[in-house]
Amino acid sequence: ADGYYEYTMQECVYSTSDYSDMVFLVSLSFNKDVFVQFNSTVGKFVGLTEFGVKQAENFNKDQAILQQSKAQVDTVCRPNAQLSDSAVRDKT
Repeated sequence: ADGYYEYTMQECVYSTSDYSDMVFLVSLSFNKDVFVQFNSTVGKFVGLTEFGVKQAENFNKDQAILQQSKAQVDTVCRPNAQLSDSAVRDKT
């Protein structure tokens, strides 16, 4: 049980059937404390701790990381939600 614990959680959140409110969220945690979050609606990383603020600044300076994170709504979230939803809806 000694050591360090690092965890990244990625979520696609929506409540409408047309996915117009789809949001991609990322939370980075260290030893169970969230230190950075990304929200596709906000469009940038936000630091929640002193270390997280520095990490968020670095992520936000890297246009490749920022654009890839913003694009996840269309490249990952919507296609997977459509597959998932159709699999559930089509079952009778």
